[in-house]
Amino acid sequence: MTSHARVRATACVVALLAGTIFSACSDGSRAAKNIADTNVAPATPTSATPTGAALNRPVMRDLPDFTALVERYGDAVVNVSVVGHAEATENDDTLREFFRRFGIPGPGGQQMPDEGPELRGSGSGFIVSTDGYILTNAHVVERADDVTVRLTDRREFSAKVVGSDPRTDVAVIKIDAQNLPIVKIGDEKSLKTGEWVLAIGSPFGLDNTATAGIVSGTSRALGGDNIVPFIQTDVAVNPGNSGGPLFNLNGEVIGINSMIFSQSGGYMGISFAIPIAEAMEVREQLVKTGHVVRGRIGVLVQDVDAALASSFNLDRPRGALVSAVEEGGPAEQAGVKPGDVVLELDDKPIEQSNELSNAIAKIKPGTDTRLSVWRAGKVRELTVRIATLADPEQQQARVEPKKRDAENARLGLVVRALTPDEKQSVGTEGSVVVADVRGSAARAGIQPGDIILAVNSKSVNSVRELRDVAGKLRNGEAAALLVEREGTQIFVPIKAG
Repeated sequence: MTSHARVRATACVVALLAGTIFSACSDGSRAAKNIADTNVAPATPTSATPTGAALNRPVMRDLPDFTALVERYGDAVVNVSVVGHAEATENDDTLREFFRRFGIPGPGGQQMPDEGPELRGSGSGFIVSTDGYILTNAHVVERADDVTVRLTDRREFSAKVVGSDPRTDVAVIKIDAQNLPIVKIGDEKSLKTGEWVLAIGSPFGLDNTATAGIVSGTSRALGGDNIVPFIQTDVAVNPGNSGGPLFNLNGEVIGINSMIFSQSGGYMGISFAIPIAEAMEVREQLVKTGHVVRGRIGVLVQDVDAALASSFNLDRPRGALVSAVEEGGPAEQAGVKPGDVVLELDDKPIEQSNELSNAIAKIKPGTDTRLSVWRAGKVRELTVRIATLADPEQQQARVEPKKRDAENARLGLVVRALTPDEKQSVGTEGSVVVADVRGSAARAGIQPGDIILAVNSKSVNSVRELRDVAGKLRNGEAAALLVEREGTQIFVPIKAG
């Protein structure tokens, strides 16, 4: 695990979906084609041109024309509409229980549902294969029960969420259609600050809206659990642009618009896009397996500023400073210590801490990798074996709502199996962890992260065993769940629904 710089409270990174209360995002964008070859005036002065006059000539002669790009690829950009439910709050649960206990109908004479109110939202996406695979943002389809894709010709399709990856905010959805228009995938590695870029999406539900700007920066780290080296642009993006493509002047997609940086919650000239290479790597894994596998070494790192570089006798600020090492983790086993500064990973220089995080995440678990660390004024070489980065929020191909409800309605639990690394890290003998709660489980006080050890004194060693036990309970029958929470075991009584 690695740390990321946190966004200061004076400005917020926000994600917004048009027309919804969902946590979603206005999106960023970026660019790719360098137009200097056609738009830069001669820089070499001649005898007829004074040096001062040459230096004062405008660098740009013409502005780019995006009409051909929009005509060629606009049809491959789609509107993504979602319907889902908000998570019930503690007050919602208290009020619901009050109505039920005294047999009083809920508002409007209806029984209050176990889930929160229905929410609707919309974002954008773009078609990457003629048979209906579409890329969008993970936050666009988060907690969505129904996803609808609308094409520019007004046809609408029900979409299946193939998989989503919260760490990169990338999701893959699929519609049942053939011979669809697709975008052209580009390469953002040659991207330079100042290049023109174009975003197409559905801000505020306005389909196929195009906005243009320039690349403001690359490899931006935004902190939190995000490991994406974002592309920063000044392209106007707003609620509903999330998940839409960012094009360069060659008509190639070089990013997915994802979020904005704002003090007001609205667009203020700074937006961010996920590099397309990163998104396509995630897409490949989601399509193949429904989830993304990443590497970890078990350290927290931070950037090295001038003062830290001086205190560690480094020649200049660079590298990733290790602030904490996970006990028993891969890094500790390799000899990494707090205070080490990682300068290279497999001979590749590390300038900032996020570069180390990104590089390790892409290494296949089980691989031996070499770290060059600065310690006590000397460089030391250490070999670390990469472990698997656990991500409880990674979603495999989503279970259809009716099937999901049938599996979990008995106790109101959404569970998953613990990985071996997680069991070792937590120090538990349990094998099943709660990912989400609703209904009976929520009212009983079960919390996400609880580890289920037994039901009615019967040990639970797998998700299947839990389902088998729950399936034998009659409606209204009480069950005693033995759960482990923060190292403490407690019994929680719960009624089967």
